[in-house]
Amino acid sequence: MAPSVPAIFLFATLLAIPSQSRTLFPFEQQQLTREYVASLPEADRQLFAFDEQFGAQVESAADKPCRYNTTDGKWPSEKAWNGLAKQLNSTESLIKATPQASPCYGSDKNDAKCQDLAKNWFSPMLHIDDPTEVLSPLYQGLTCQPPTIFDSKNCTIGGYPTYVLKTRSVLDIQLGINFARNNNIRLIIKNTGHDFAGKSVGASSLSIWTHVLKDIQIIDNYVDDSGYKGPAVKAGAGVQAFELYKAVNDKGLVVVAGEGQTVGVMGGYIQGGGHSPLSSIYGMAADHVLGFEVVTATGEFVTANSTSNTDLFWALRGGGGATYGVVTSVTVKAYKDFRVSAASWTLNSTKLGTARFWAATQAFLDGANTYADSGVYTYFTIAPGPTGKEYTFSMKPLFAPNKTVTELNTVLTPYFKQLTGYNIPFSPKITEYKSFYQGWQAEFGPEMGSNVQTAVGSRLFPRSNFADEKSRNTTFNAIRATVESGQPVIAFNVAPTLARGGNPDNAVNPAWRNAVIHAIMSRSWDTKSSVAEILAVRKTFTTSAMQKWRDITTGSGSYLNEADRMEPNWQQSFFGDKYTRLLEIKKDRDPKNVFWAVNSVGSEGWAVQSVDGLPNENGKLCKVTTTADV
Repeated sequence: MAPSVPAIFLFATLLAIPSQSRTLFPFEQQQLTREYVASLPEADRQLFAFDEQFGAQVESAADKPCRYNTTDGKWPSEKAWNGLAKQLNSTESLIKATPQASPCYGSDKNDAKCQDLAKNWFSPMLHIDDPTEVLSPLYQGLTCQPPTIFDSKNCTIGGYPTYVLKTRSVLDIQLGINFARNNNIRLIIKNTGHDFAGKSVGASSLSIWTHVLKDIQIIDNYVDDSGYKGPAVKAGAGVQAFELYKAVNDKGLVVVAGEGQTVGVMGGYIQGGGHSPLSSIYGMAADHVLGFEVVTATGEFVTANSTSNTDLFWALRGGGGATYGVVTSVTVKAYKDFRVSAASWTLNSTKLGTARFWAATQAFLDGANTYADSGVYTYFTIAPGPTGKEYTFSMKPLFAPNKTVTELNTVLTPYFKQLTGYNIPFSPKITEYKSFYQGWQAEFGPEMGSNVQTAVGSRLFPRSNFADEKSRNTTFNAIRATVESGQPVIAFNVAPTLARGGNPDNAVNPAWRNAVIHAIMSRSWDTKSSVAEILAVRKTFTTSAMQKWRDITTGSGSYLNEADRMEPNWQQSFFGDKYTRLLEIKKDRDPKNVFWAVNSVGSEGWAVQSVDGLPNENGKLCKVTTTADV
């Protein structure tokens, strides 16, 4: 049972905040105050003080070359960790991280439990509710996986955090941030663990886990200082897509959120921009944010919206997660629900022949501008078969918000005619749904997770790539070459340029505004490969395979939430010309780099000293001494 919270923690004033977005959830009303910290014994004040609260009394970690490690003798004592646990909303909130596959190894080995874990290992549901696990264990270092998935030889903590703070209140987050900053230890932020680059893990770290912040409030008539009037939804950082869509559907509404069922919408997804099945009619998810509640690097709890902390408000809408603070909730616009139609089909070269297969595939890709501008969102894959000589195109689905079957057929008619001309039989499954939620549930399947042998990279293909025959051919040939070289492609045909009321001024990568296809490719290796072999594969993937896409999309970029961890010139690729302003905000808001994540704004001055030489979080986080301060 949680201990009683000291009265000084309770703080729900609305003074000086004119916007109604400052209405707080109960978990946001439990806050740490400077007065309470000042009342603590000296040792506890040193642990939990706000930044610069006592000046020189709290040792600054800004000049330390590395974050402290569990083995270097400067890691906080057990007494200090116990002190943190006692201050939290619940003494059970501080969890010693334990890899989920630990029953597969050591003295506590349990073969039956290990086999059961392995059977479900690729289901995200197995990992999302676990305080330690993430869905990209590759970047944890693969130090504790079921042997049938990847033989880790034994089970060690590797790049997992040392402790996880299961946050139940703003108070918990403030204590965690202050504790990490004052003790010079690495701090990471994890929501659901959906992450392509390892931003949700880190060796010798304290993890702020926001997954349980599930409150949802639907506001029928929201009035915002920006001029917006209409329905809105305020949701906690831990709310996932399936929960959010269900809640607003019950009120006859829709919101701009992700395709993936289990993605945490208000965390890194929306802070990275967030493409959506509704993006071709409403733009990016970040375009619809009305306000954030956020705990900053100093430990302060603030609102960021159109009139308060406007620099944070701008940066948090597309400038990347785990960078400027810990978001506790987000308020977003909502819209009246509508019907949806969807089409799905599969083309297979073994049935059509290789020439007709690629002709049918190019016919669809050539229409990228037309489809996206009609307001549809397509999710399709092009993949080689087991022998590498057969290929499959799978549309799953072409999703048409606010369109009837008749209207969807009108969109597809030119493609139908082209396939008829190629003498290709074509009978897609087309369905109309009464609501967005019904269509989304039926058409988008569950995600997979825990891949241990695959690197991914992405590119945003601008509409100029499909503006004329020469450009279309060049683009198609590059994508075809990717698949024929054994690399599957996942792609989204979407144009987030048509947000209602225009695109607001925010930090979303400007490359998105010109894009009509967001494509992801992947490259795998044998799980028994050596470090040198893996590095060789990854280097070829980044500098050759991905470079061919970069070469034909000059000036464009990549979606930072689904990108190559080894992306060159990532500042331009992920943020475009927004990076300079974002870096200024980062330096101003977090000069001590309390928040650090790979390839995030301001991350250049630090690097993980990987213990095995691979790109992962399995090592100390230290300053880059050969690079000037950035």
